[in-house]
Amino acid sequence: MASYPSKSPDKMGIIGAGSWGTALAILFARNGIETILWGAHAGNLQDMIDQRCNSRYLPGIDFPKALQPVTEFSELFSCNTLLLAVPSHAFHSIVSRLAIEFPQIKRIVCASKGFEDTTNRLLHKIIDQYFPADDVDYAVLSGPTFALEVAKGLPTAVTIASKSKRFAAEMATWVHDENFRAYTSSDVIGVEVGGAVKNILAIAAGIADGLGFGANTRAAMITRGLAEVIRLGTTLGAMPETFMGLAGIGRSEERRVGKECRSRWSPYH
Repeated sequence: MASYPSKSPDKMGIIGAGSWGTALAILFARNGIETILWGAHAGNLQDMIDQRCNSRYLPGIDFPKALQPVTEFSELFSCNTLLLAVPSHAFHSIVSRLAIEFPQIKRIVCASKGFEDTTNRLLHKIIDQYFPADDVDYAVLSGPTFALEVAKGLPTAVTIASKSKRFAAEMATWVHDENFRAYTSSDVIGVEVGGAVKNILAIAAGIADGLGFGANTRAAMITRGLAEVIRLGTTLGAMPETFMGLAGIGRSEERRVGKECRSRWSPYH
């Protein structure tokens, strides 16, 4: 596996300056890690540089001193670890660009959710396509998270999965603070599948609520839907117990609670 220059990264790079990527950048920076934030829209990034906040997605949340938004992709090349928080349809293009412009990167974290839209592959398969598994450590971060709550420092728990136990443990250390907890797993497939398909259960539960079918129907939807998710996940190589945790049923409950108590927009813009 890849070697580690230090217990914590000298510099963390975040690709994806929407609400979720920005919230994670704020979390790392609050924990004392120098963090570079880059996104696809230069105008939005310049506003963040000028205002020291992401007024479009997380208004009123000031950036810590250790967080630096940048408009140039090349600024990421000084980072030891990269975290991708982009929509799944943009994941392939970003990874292929990294392989060309930043092939020396050794640690990549996926905070995106979904399957590749053209091939239906899980996102780690795209990493495998461009980066040899023996050269790059890969982790996926997923769980019941609202970006605004993470940015505000409200209590949150997630799962970090990696084939490298050391990398998963180090990632958990980097995000750990008084209100943020990360639980590690080796089940990359299960955590990715949970993040990708949980919205199906959320949509079904939302339709049932809209039709006035009540709590019994919602419970049945989530319970039977989870059984289908487990069958899909285990067929793809996941461990069934993964779907009973934060990356599975936790994510389904996140969307239900989000419908009832918060706005409907996703934290992964």
